[in-house]
Amino acid sequence: MSNHGVESGLLVKISLVLIAAMISAQAAIAQPSEANRRIAPPGLKTIQVPFASLKPEAIFKIGENADWVQVTDDAVWVASSKPASVHRIDPKTNKEVAVIPLPGDPCAGLAFGFGSLWVPLCGRPNSIARVDANANRISAILPIGPAGPEGGIAASTDSVWVVRDDTGTLARIDPATNKVRQRISIAPGSYNPCFSEDTVWITGGVANLLTAVDARTGDVRAAIPVGPMPRFLTAGAGSIWTLNQGDGTVTRIDALTKRVTATIAVGIPGPGGDIAWGAGSIWATLLGVPLTAIDPTTNKVVRQWIGPGGDSLRFGHDSIWLTGLKQGTLSRIAHRETLKFQPSR
Repeated sequence: MSNHGVESGLLVKISLVLIAAMISAQAAIAQPSEANRRIAPPGLKTIQVPFASLKPEAIFKIGENADWVQVTDDAVWVASSKPASVHRIDPKTNKEVAVIPLPGDPCAGLAFGFGSLWVPLCGRPNSIARVDANANRISAILPIGPAGPEGGIAASTDSVWVVRDDTGTLARIDPATNKVRQRISIAPGSYNPCFSEDTVWITGGVANLLTAVDARTGDVRAAIPVGPMPRFLTAGAGSIWTLNQGDGTVTRIDALTKRVTATIAVGIPGPGGDIAWGAGSIWATLLGVPLTAIDPTTNKVVRQWIGPGGDSLRFGHDSIWLTGLKQGTLSRIAHRETLKFQPSR
């Protein structure tokens, strides 16, 4: 680790140690399993419309289950646990062009970088599949992380990042060698990284923290208290947004000052779910409340669609790509379709 900012780094580490001691009794909280996922609570009834009122441009049958989406310039990737595989969709033709079998359950969020799709796998032991995007085949299996289900992985300009254990070890992987080049201690019970503007942000669902790590040096820069049980996160509008499974809120953090600027009541607590940025909005999903639109100019929910479906989503190619976990489907919903149900800004 770099010596740059040693004092601030030590203070942050000391704070994390104290936090770890305070929450040690919570460390045994089980990670949400698919079997425990339940239909979401009612959300915000005054702004709800049926999810069936949205007309998808395309629906793809992925497998018995469908989860975890990643969008690139020329592809949309979606993972399936039954069978264990990752599917490539061509957004220009709305056709599936490749299916890559996986040697384990794709149990965490996907990342794209260095010409590859990075797929965390749960098994004995856990690992990461690196998929060559040119050849549509696995090029390597890395014997590294993730810490567990509903985690994630992120690609920065020179590295791939994953939390590899429950004690809070953030592994920095060199894509040239597929080996760990740095290990960074963060809050125990952290799982999901997101890269934005030279910073890797990681949610700590046990400590109720968002940790900021300098992507150049690996130094821990901040540990920010957010809502209860933050799991998934996204970057947009100069902010980091965490979806808090404990109370169904979304916390907004200014990426520059690293301070919380808003807590938004969304009404979607519980395991699972996802959050993404696109077309000037924040989009969230949870089983039973497949889609929620948040306006970042007002920090308010402007529309919520309810009904069967939902669990993971990304935005790209002027569309929301939304999985139906239980239905085993991926739906492409054009942004213009959602605007029919949203108030004018």
